[in-house]
Amino acid sequence: MSRLSPWATKVCALIKGGNSAAALAQIKVAPTVKDLKDLRTLLTSGKLLAEHPNVDAATQDAMAALSAPRLHRSP
Repeated sequence: MSRLSPWATKVCALIKGGNSAAALAQIKVAPTVKDLKDLRTLLTSGKLLAEHPNVDAATQDAMAALSAPRLHRSP
């Protein structure tokens, strides 16, 4: 079993502490899809996704954005 990322545990702590605005800002600049999946795992196990639908939507949007192929432009 792989270890959860420290980023995910910190963002989860923000949500548990009631600072969902800061958590949303962190989700928008998430490093990788794996980190977002780890965060969703933590939130699902703590039943926080149901309480925070905006965080649920933000994590799904960020995963879609990070999974999509990048458009390349010439320099």
